[in-house]
This record gives sequence, structure tokens and C-alpha cells, in this order.
Amino acid sequence: MDNSIRPINPEFVLNNPTYSEAQILLTRRNFGCGSSREHAPWALEDYGFRAIIAPSFADIFYNNCFKNGLLPIVLSSEIVDHLFSYSGRININLEEQTVKTDQDSFEFEVDSERKRRLVNGLDDIGLTLQNENQIRLFETEHFEKYPWL
Repeated sequence: MDNSIRPINPEFVLNNPTYSEAQILLTRRNFGCGSSREHAPWALEDYGFRAIIAPSFADIFYNNCFKNGLLPIVLSSEIVDHLFSYSGRININLEEQTVKTDQDSFEFEVDSERKRRLVNGLDDIGLTLQNENQIRLFETEHFEKYPWL
């Protein structure tokens, strides 16, 4: 099927113009269950999301989010319910590890290394390339020592 000619479903929430520029996806518990491949975070990031807020995430999905530059934030079900009922703007500050509305501020936890990687835009390849000089030095010395390889 050619999706470019498929009619847009106006009932689907993400087709609502109010949410067309949304960068935060607010979800319910165990988000990403059944999405063990990196395609799920890729699709969300391609849509424009930069963060997902949920009471819990499926483990593989959660880890794949970080590997692909997407911030999964775990907040209690009560806070998520509150955010669902909130009609204003929600802001995330990764440095401060806070989710803020006009009226409230909620703290979230994130591993310091994962935070550093997100702040600096480092995926696994970027992380490896931080050691590019040491890698080249090793290769040079290794091939001098073992030229037959």
C-alpha cells in the first residue's frame, strides 16, 4: 500500500494539529512492551519525540531508547495521571533532571553515564570515537609487532 495517498485519520491523537510539534510522549505503564528492536525508538525519534514519560518501560525498549538518543523518564502513576490531566506546556530539563509544568516540578532519575551521553549526543559509535587516537595508536603498534596479520 502506498501510504502517501492514504487518508489521514483525524481521530488519531497524533494527527491532531495541537500535538504536531510535540517532543514529549506521555504514556502508561510498561511502555514499549513487545518492542525489542531498535525500530521502535527510531520511529518515535523520527516522528519528533525527544522524551517519553511513563510509570514503567519494557527493559529492552528502555535501553534502546538511550542508545538512540531518546530520553525515557519514569514517574509514578499518580504523577503521570496528573500530567495527562494537565493542559499546559510540559518542559524537561535533563541537566536538572526535572519535569516541569507551570504549577509543578517533578524530579526523575537517570544514570549519570547515560545522561552524559544524551547531553553530548553520543551513541555507541560516538562514544568509541572519543578514543580514536588511542585506537589508531594500538593499531599501529599492533601491526608493527605482528606484520603478518
